[in-house]
Amino acid sequence: MVAILTFIVVFGLIVLVHEFGHYFWSKHSGILVRQFSIGMGPKLVSYTKNHTLYTIRLLPLGGYVLMAGAEDDDEELKPGVMVGLKLNAANKVVCIDNSQTDHDASLMPVQIVQADLQKDLFIEGYVAGDDRQLQRFEVDHDATLIDETHTAMQIAPIDVQFNSASLWNRFLTNAAGPFNNLVFGVLLYVVSAFMLGGAPVNRPQLGAIAPNSPAAQAHLQPNDQILAINQHKIATWDQMARTITKYPGQEITLQIKTSHQKIKQVKLTPKKVTNGSQKVGQIGVMQARNAAVGPTLKYGVQSGFQTVGLIFQALKQMVTGGFNLNQLGGPVAIYSETSQVAAMGFKQVVVFIAWLSINLGIMNLLPIPALDGGKLLLNVIEALRQKPISQKTEIAVNLVGVAFLLVLMVAVTWNDITRFFIK
Repeated sequence: MVAILTFIVVFGLIVLVHEFGHYFWSKHSGILVRQFSIGMGPKLVSYTKNHTLYTIRLLPLGGYVLMAGAEDDDEELKPGVMVGLKLNAANKVVCIDNSQTDHDASLMPVQIVQADLQKDLFIEGYVAGDDRQLQRFEVDHDATLIDETHTAMQIAPIDVQFNSASLWNRFLTNAAGPFNNLVFGVLLYVVSAFMLGGAPVNRPQLGAIAPNSPAAQAHLQPNDQILAINQHKIATWDQMARTITKYPGQEITLQIKTSHQKIKQVKLTPKKVTNGSQKVGQIGVMQARNAAVGPTLKYGVQSGFQTVGLIFQALKQMVTGGFNLNQLGGPVAIYSETSQVAAMGFKQVVVFIAWLSINLGIMNLLPIPALDGGKLLLNVIEALRQKPISQKTEIAVNLVGVAFLLVLMVAVTWNDITRFFIK
């Protein structure tokens, strides 16, 4: 249960950060945001504010921001349809009930002849009971439309649609999601650095000592420094760790400088631990850390950028070294990793969220149609052509991208299931 709850929180938080980027910049650009959703599938909780429907859905497998004009908006009122209209004091239509049910008595029943809810903002039709006189009603810019599913949403005149925003604002709206994930990941690495006690000290200085470990049994203390192992001088923590791993179950001699500046010799036997297909030695010590604000902050930021570099290296390897499904992981793999990290404690969960957020941000920047990177590529092409790409072409490209991603998702998910659950 802890693993499931951790997975929902981790995945939901990363999706929230991503989608909020798109949401914030679209609002800033004057684009009408119809819906901000975390999760997929049936709605669990929802409320409407400032013409945006905010929802939390059942399946914690993603989310979306539905922007007017960016998706397939179907606001057309077809001729012959009976709707209910609500007028304000200026006789402008402020609500259109197209739910095809018995209309409220406070609404004016009108049979549509023609309507334009995007450019000229009008409705022409016959008021029920009088089919002799065609009447024309002006529609308020912010009028509400209740559709066949009884969902209320604001109409989307041309000026608040996605494609009416400047190319620069559309580019920033598409980029804002991945950008948020990258920044959020780096910030979490900084937070985790402070939670872990500061920046690791590069010299071979001991931090925490694990109880009942070889180091504890040899009476090593925090802040002791290892000067040599088996008479070989040690200069850095990494050198010390690599040397100790070579002696699983074998006695070694350490030259120690204590926190009181005394030099002494200590004999101990590293514990034999399985690491993959190898046996390595461990003595049960943690690296000492510098808790000063400056070094800790620097270390957190560096950790974030190192993660970015590692992910790009992995992508390069996928391209140059041959593609393998085991190099990718979907929700099943994320759940498996989350369950392992949850058992390590809250601090490791924070580090995992940071890594996953940066990973999601970079993957979304790949120039694949239907991903944010694919949309950004279309923005760049539009800028180079100095004219918009036709809607037909954009839809076709995105459909190809969606189909590719669906096939890839099914393949990755099945591969994850066989890897983690069918062994």
